[in-house]
Amino acid sequence: MKIRVLPENIASKIAAGEVIQRPESAVKELMENSIDAGATEIDLVIKNAGRTLIRVIDNGEGMTEEDALVSIMKHATSKIVEESDLDAIKTLGFRGEALSSIVAVAQFEMKTGTSNEELSTVIKIDDSRTIYKDKGGYFKGTDLSVKNLFYNIPARRNFLKSDSTELRHVIDVFQRLALGRPDISFKFFTDDSIVHDFSACELDERLVQVFGDKVKNNTIFVEERTDYLSIKGYLGKPALVKKARGDQYLFLNGRFVSSKQVNFAVFNAYENFLEKGDYPFFVLFLEIDPAKVDVNVHPSKLEVRFDEEKDIYNFVSAVVRKGLGEFDLVPSLSFSVNSLGETAKLGFDNYSRTTRSDFSDRPESNQSFTNRGQRDFQSGSSSMSKRPLINDSDIDLIFGAISRTVETGEQTDDEDHPFADDSSSDGLGNATVPGGRTVSGGAYSERNAESYTPKIFERIPADTAETDSTPFIIQLHNKYILCQIKTGLMIIDQHVAHERILYEMAKKQLTEGIPLFQQLLFPKVIHTDPARVMLVKELQEYLQRLGFIVKAISNTDVVVECIPSQVKTGEEEKILLEILDQYIENKEEKILDATENMAKSFSCKAAIKAGERLSQEEMRRLIDELFATENPYVCPHGRPVVLKISLDEFDRRFGRTS
Repeated sequence: MKIRVLPENIASKIAAGEVIQRPESAVKELMENSIDAGATEIDLVIKNAGRTLIRVIDNGEGMTEEDALVSIMKHATSKIVEESDLDAIKTLGFRGEALSSIVAVAQFEMKTGTSNEELSTVIKIDDSRTIYKDKGGYFKGTDLSVKNLFYNIPARRNFLKSDSTELRHVIDVFQRLALGRPDISFKFFTDDSIVHDFSACELDERLVQVFGDKVKNNTIFVEERTDYLSIKGYLGKPALVKKARGDQYLFLNGRFVSSKQVNFAVFNAYENFLEKGDYPFFVLFLEIDPAKVDVNVHPSKLEVRFDEEKDIYNFVSAVVRKGLGEFDLVPSLSFSVNSLGETAKLGFDNYSRTTRSDFSDRPESNQSFTNRGQRDFQSGSSSMSKRPLINDSDIDLIFGAISRTVETGEQTDDEDHPFADDSSSDGLGNATVPGGRTVSGGAYSERNAESYTPKIFERIPADTAETDSTPFIIQLHNKYILCQIKTGLMIIDQHVAHERILYEMAKKQLTEGIPLFQQLLFPKVIHTDPARVMLVKELQEYLQRLGFIVKAISNTDVVVECIPSQVKTGEEEKILLEILDQYIENKEEKILDATENMAKSFSCKAAIKAGERLSQEEMRRLIDELFATENPYVCPHGRPVVLKISLDEFDRRFGRTS
């Protein structure tokens, strides 16, 4: 095939696609230019999530007529003069590609003027790429309008996401720029409604403006300065931890960037109190010699490369650990030392004769085997409230190396159900978990109680139990449920178990359209961002089938009239917003249809959480409903729900031969 030079119009569109990928990209480039121009006030106006209009108005230096005409040309910039300037980039924009790329894929209008000129310059570029020049009234600063983005590239326009998704991206970039420059006033308008109005302030005030009052008492300020690198900012306490990414903000020399090394350093510093899948909140500002970092890695200017990545990692990790340690957020661990000077996880005393009420022969260590509960042996009975506590070291001691014998996802025989439908149960009604909400809200409703008699609930024969036919059931660290089965011990993750129950219930309601809801005594008005309001409109039918009766009353407000029976009254705002955020995350990272996405999002956020204490009856009901599902062994996201440890394994570990 013959090689040829591309025509100018095609080449420009290809180049523009590298810089302007969606409305968010145009917003970012235009606002960064405003910041570089020394603006103290910046207004952003968009319509239809940026598809129809993106307008940025600032009070910066402005441009003369000559500079304005040159600015829309390729690689035209005032920020780079000679090659050495690339080694000391301090501005947000520097490539000189933003305006030329926008002009190639949209209709463009610019009004700009300086303080030394009586009249401002007006430039318009229409569909034919013709440049119209005019003069207007006095105006200091720059007013840029981008209309009908990708009008001339239908394929690119068709691949844009929904308005709610695109608007969310625009809001994200707006908030990042606002966080990076709290000394600048920002306003954000969408579809003639104001979304954000941030006045110039200090960094701590800007955090409240962006994230709300929740950050006031839940952040830790850190600051360290060296000749090579300086860092300051805020770290989130556990109350701000989330199960999804998005609240991690890193600024390098005032520029929002993404750095795997820095993120990894922060996450490692948090590791001692973060659960798997948790993401901490942080807003950190790094200052370093521009010559020691390369920001010219990608057209988006988000990726950076450090000269000394190891030093950056160690410094950030040390600062974050110090900040967390000063507030007792990271527990201090002490370990026993043996005669060889080696640190041991557990220390053991020699066995000695004991009395029945004496527990001195139990393993002890500085870490875990302290302040153990005492058993009451009066009248040969034991008190449940005084049972010895089970902790991590106990579990490690018993189950330390049994991974080869743990079963996680295989269908079992009927007798593997931990307990029968005995006389202590009050029937098949809904279980109530702490706070007054139901465990599943549907599997045990009155209308299907009679037909709900799965074979798996057959009673375990009495001769298999040592004392009675009802096996023991306990909660470990308010996270796992341990229960006796005929073949050994079953361990259930309470969160993913309830997630499986809710997932199958949600799938049924979404397909059959039979919601189970409770009406609020007083409708709840939720103030949020326009992206979530748009998403509520898009998903209104799905939400209604789940039990949420939600209506949009403005671009930033929705009213909740009814909620699903599984949601506790008072938590409707938190759960609804989390479901919407999870839906967006799933949509961007996974290929799921709307029904599957909504079912997974709802089940994940409405399920009981790790750390919630359950009563005996609540645990029994949860287990019953789990084993009534089609697949009780795997959660909707693929995690194991149930682990089983056989009696043979216990016997082997304890050296029993009979």
